Amino acid sequence: MGKLNVTMLRYLTREDFRVLTAIEMGMKNHELVPASLAASIANLHHGGVHKILKELCKHRLLSYERGKHYDGYRLTNTGYDYLALKTLTSRQLISSFGNQIGVGKESNIYVVADPEDKPICLKLHRLGRTCFRNLKEKRDYHAHRHKAGWLYLSRISATKEYAYMEALSKRDFPVPKPIDVNRHCVLMELVNGHPLCRLYEVDNVENLYDDLMNLIVRFAQHGVIHGDFNEFNIMINDEEKPIVIDFPQMVSVTHVNAKMYFDRDVKCIREFFKKRFNYESHLYPTFEDIIREEFLDVEVSASGFTKNMDQFLLHELGMVDSVEEESGEESDFYENEKDEVEHLAERVDELMKEESSKVLGNSTIPLVQEKLDNVKSDSEEYVSLSEDDDCESVASSKVCYSDIHSVRSMSTATTIPPEVIRDRVKKALAKRERAAVRHRNLAKGEASAVNRQRRENKDTIKDSFGIWG
Repeated sequence: MGKLNVTMLRYLTREDFRVLTAIEMGMKNHELVPASLAASIANLHHGGVHKILKELCKHRLLSYERGKHYDGYRLTNTGYDYLALKTLTSRQLISSFGNQIGVGKESNIYVVADPEDKPICLKLHRLGRTCFRNLKEKRDYHAHRHKAGWLYLSRISATKEYAYMEALSKRDFPVPKPIDVNRHCVLMELVNGHPLCRLYEVDNVENLYDDLMNLIVRFAQHGVIHGDFNEFNIMINDEEKPIVIDFPQMVSVTHVNAKMYFDRDVKCIREFFKKRFNYESHLYPTFEDIIREEFLDVEVSASGFTKNMDQFLLHELGMVDSVEEESGEESDFYENEKDEVEHLAERVDELMKEESSKVLGNSTIPLVQEKLDNVKSDSEEYVSLSEDDDCESVASSKVCYSDIHSVRSMSTATTIPPEVIRDRVKKALAKRERAAVRHRNLAKGEASAVNRQRRENKDTIKDSFGIWG
């Protein structure tokens, strides 16, 4: 997930992008896309899909991985970036690519230019970084899914942000003007200003404080809460007017934790002004004073806003006569699922206790007793040997410590001569070296996968004598 290098973008052909799109389509229901499936989806007339896959892997637009059950190709972040940039370029929205101007825990920001050489901003969503992987607790992008790829979640995040910016810009909020969105890329207006965290002097601190607090209240009056309203997501232009950025984490005022998010936004601004500008005001908004004026959360389907709440609001506005309540199965789904999981956990604990009692009662104790009897018989044999034989004839030792050595060897109970041990060690080392040579001579990539599959088929044929005779 490093810096994006777009050097190869100009050299990729139509067939290359066709294969990349085939891998993207195959990843909808495949963790690793086999080469045969990619070839069938691409449907290239002149063939050569295998060669194109190798070239794309060479330039790290695809990655070839070996799975448990089968091998296949996976689309990398760079390959996904190339697909989005190719689409935006074909729409004649981007003509050149510039430098990276920002990086966050879930996005990279670049400067690009349109066909008129006007600089605009390109945001690439990068969900899945090490610093931001606890996504199920932070966002509701998974919805009913148990698992989802990071590329797909990045696409959902970009779509959410574009929808928020489009709805807010229509209502004259100080946000960047959105231009277009494709996959995980959001194209927007470039803000001429500086982040609030880099400002140390402001001409009028009181007016800036009032503008930020009024923005928080105005967001809530329209039905949404920013959720991350701090000095890093606020740009200040030349006229010292705030412009808000970063919207994927916005939630509805009907969210369960809406009050906590609102109070946290207010607290962030108050603490920053106190530390940076030594300004503290006793006047600040509270969540209880908010009066809803519009339903922006209904328009963009904000987090925390369900269909049932939508019907209640429409009923209050007089647009719907009655409210259809959720069925018992839908409303009690999570509670039933939780009860079932707890019941299964209790049942597993009971089974584990029963199995452990069986092991301790039936099999383990006789086995331990048998081992102890064997050690005891071996020790008695050694003791009798040390008493009957002379010290010089036992183990060819020069000093008369055979009785002591026999007592110490009670735990191992070995009677293997040293010559046999040396021969076994030599054979084991030779076998390990031969295995290492064979490992170095293994074919890489798809050849190893084919050989492994042939070997498994051969073993299956050998084992099935009843079918093959």
